[in-house]
Amino acid sequence: MTAHTTLHRRRGFTLLELLVVMVIIGLLAGYVGPKFFAQIGKSEVKAARAQIDGLQKALDQYRLDVGHYPSTEQGLGALVTRPSDEPRWAGPYLAKALPRDPWGHDYQYRAPGEHGEYDLLSLGRDGRPGGEGEDADLTSW
Repeated sequence: MTAHTTLHRRRGFTLLELLVVMVIIGLLAGYVGPKFFAQIGKSEVKAARAQIDGLQKALDQYRLDVGHYPSTEQGLGALVTRPSDEPRWAGPYLAKALPRDPWGHDYQYRAPGEHGEYDLLSLGRDGRPGGEGEDADLTSW
């Protein structure tokens, strides 16, 4: 065999080499993937907590202007749209539209609340009361 023939035969990968590379990539994905998705879940929880904090600040500003927090019937919408019976309303109190939690659910608001002057909460990823981990409720109290 000539040197040219030997080089020509060694140019491609064998099926075994490709399978070994695919197995290594699969093992890495199996190890890194769950850790990556766990970080996404943690960031959604942090985003929900930040949104609750922002809504609390807007509710406090509403109270300073109007003299009380919005009623349960008025809801968080009172932070964006003037209630017809609030002449001292000086909003909107949010720079953008009323946010939904990171999982696409509406924030729950009750005034008066069971835990203070109002209760503000996200029902978590599952959208149901209770739960653990990412499904746990995130509250203002």
